[in-house]
Amino acid sequence: MTTASPISEQLGEVGSARESGRKKIDWAFEHMPILASLRADFEADQPLAGETVGMALHVEAKTAALVETMAAAGAEVAITGCNPLSTHDDVSAALDAHPDITSYAKHGVGDEAYYEAIDAVLDHDPTVTVDDGGDLVFRVHEHHPELIETIVGGTEETTTGVHRLRAMADDDALEYPVIAVNDTPMKRLFDNVHGTGESSLASIAMTTNLSWAGKDVVVAGYGQCGKGVAKKASGQNANVIVTEVDPRRALEAHMEGYEVTSMHEAAQVGDVFITTTGNRDVIVEEHFEQMQDGVVLANAGHFDIEIDLEALSDLADSEREVRDGVREYELPSGKRINVLAEGRLVNLATPVSLGHPVEVMDQSFGVQAVSIRELVQNTDEYGPGVHDVPDHLDRKLAEIKLDAEDVELDTLSEAQEEYMSSWRHGT
Repeated sequence: MTTASPISEQLGEVGSARESGRKKIDWAFEHMPILASLRADFEADQPLAGETVGMALHVEAKTAALVETMAAAGAEVAITGCNPLSTHDDVSAALDAHPDITSYAKHGVGDEAYYEAIDAVLDHDPTVTVDDGGDLVFRVHEHHPELIETIVGGTEETTTGVHRLRAMADDDALEYPVIAVNDTPMKRLFDNVHGTGESSLASIAMTTNLSWAGKDVVVAGYGQCGKGVAKKASGQNANVIVTEVDPRRALEAHMEGYEVTSMHEAAQVGDVFITTTGNRDVIVEEHFEQMQDGVVLANAGHFDIEIDLEALSDLADSEREVRDGVREYELPSGKRINVLAEGRLVNLATPVSLGHPVEVMDQSFGVQAVSIRELVQNTDEYGPGVHDVPDHLDRKLAEIKLDAEDVELDTLSEAQEEYMSSWRHGT
């Protein structure tokens, strides 16, 4: 079996790449008080001593802060990317310079090299897996089942990955415990809403150099990510149109003041389309044919299957790169459709993208760190399947963040505590 080489063996100017990546990581760490606090505790306690952590994540500066926190906790770490276009090679090289970290992540690799890098991570025989999208966990089960016996557990970062893992668990195919980091409040309410909303719109604006004001922006899906995109677009004076398949989410979007309609109708009026569903074939051939000239299509879901680019390519007379990260498809009618980042995760895969804001990822990666520690320290409490983040850990991270922001909380009096825990009080 062929596996990838570490990033340091793949780059020409390794020294300058490491220096550049180091600056990015240090900047991120300055604005991540949760991880800084946890790192200090981990360095003192060494909760991951003797463990090997295998990771498949978006390899950029905020992720690197988590990776180095794992190493500070005593672990050997091997990491690769979870998206071929989201890796920052300089950050990957800086990580690979660490004596306890090996990074195989490289920007722009094809499918074969992508899975070779995952196999290289698994060659380290990880005892813990950390995933974003589920590819690492599935690779273990499908190609390296011999590792399952010694893996104490894993964590999953994103909605798409959790959906895949729950489906796997429903089929009794998931053979070790995985904590659904995505589903806990400190991740879901901030990363998915504010992180996805802000970073997706910023990446689209920087890639296209177009304004949001006055545009009809179609948001496909009104889950946590869709809510964030819709909210931030509305805040920049766009007219937001939401498409949904779930009646309660559609009603929620309607009562938030957004126009709610089908993609069939929205395709005829939208200027910018942003998919956030985590499902496939959200925008397909019939929609391309209805769209206006010059529309922009972007995907904020995990995989590049929400926009049917194969159908669009077949439909088009010609294709060309009109800006870095923007591919124009010209249809026989002369109408032009512009697709950003090859339909991949727009906030991480455009040439100018930086991912979610640092402060937001501090919370998400804080959850990752305490979940990994929890799995290692309390292995016997977790059987195969998908597990929630323990609520007391999630709350503790919120307290650390509020402390860092100088935000003061009220506290309950003894009478209030007693009232809230009793069923005896009536009118």
